[in-house]
Amino acid sequence: RGAETRVIDSRLIDNGAAVRRRRLCPRCGTRFTTHERLVLHPIWVIKKDGRRELFDRQKVEMGMMKACEKRPVTPEQIRKAADDIEWELQRRGVRQITSREIGEMVMSKLLELDDVAYIRFASVYQEFDDARRFAELLAPLQQQKAAARSARSRRKKATTR
Repeated sequence: RGAETRVIDSRLIDNGAAVRRRRLCPRCGTRFTTHERLVLHPIWVIKKDGRRELFDRQKVEMGMMKACEKRPVTPEQIRKAADDIEWELQRRGVRQITSREIGEMVMSKLLELDDVAYIRFASVYQEFDDARRFAELLAPLQQQKAAARSARSRRKKATTR
């Protein structure tokens, strides 16, 4: 028969989706950690061919990791982005979503993290078959970068006056 344990410390982890608890067994003095995860409703993903499968957060994370390979993006940043995507779906109360919509969410997160990872993911996700498609993806990205550089330059000039 298991003895009742005493909670020594509790902390929220994974953006509040889980609780990490440090516990103490009063009988033997052993300390250990438990993780309690929020049980959320299932989300069904509708694939391109019409099949349905359960949303798999690991799949999202692995796709992002492949795109970020050899890039200055930490595993923690990728985990947080995948958590954000899952949390947003839960927050909206989504019961089913297309794989295309999930792909768009992933691309949005990757664009925040790293341009190259964004382009890598987009090229696979959107099934690029020629250089023209790459150019179409790069054009708005280059415009965004130019606008950001221009804004930084204006701010810098304004502070040196």
